[in-house]
Amino acid sequence: MLIQFGYEKKQVLQALRYHFITRTEIKFLIIIVNLFTIASAALLYMHLIQPVAFLAFSILWFLLLISIWRILPLSIYQKNETFRDQFTMSITSSEIILGTRKGEHGWAWTDFSTFLESTYFFHLYFNSRSFFLIPKDGFEGLIELQEFRQLLREKIGK
Repeated sequence: MLIQFGYEKKQVLQALRYHFITRTEIKFLIIIVNLFTIASAALLYMHLIQPVAFLAFSILWFLLLISIWRILPLSIYQKNETFRDQFTMSITSSEIILGTRKGEHGWAWTDFSTFLESTYFFHLYFNSRSFFLIPKDGFEGLIELQEFRQLLREKIGK
């Protein structure tokens, strides 16, 4: 199977957000900040704390949301030249070969630890922090997309 693709900024930003939200440490941080914000709201309602404490946790929650939703994905997108390049990808039962105008590189299926599927992309992970995105738009049709999904399940698994 041979696909050709490039990246669209809006789709990449959404995929990066999805990646961050699925991270265990980010989930934990969001839960902790939300619990402190809810606790400070309850304590404010019972007049046990001053409004400044509630305001501080609300600002912390807001900053966390902005950094995960906007700043972090945008900074990664802007730093990475990969998202502005055009690619060809050859997918076989033994490997994936990614090519650009600069050259090509291949990976055996065993090089990948897991994969995720989001709205616009397949996220192929080498480890918990290193991955690349394969746009679903690069596939010719639904049949080719289903074949790739099946290949991912067989070769990588969840």
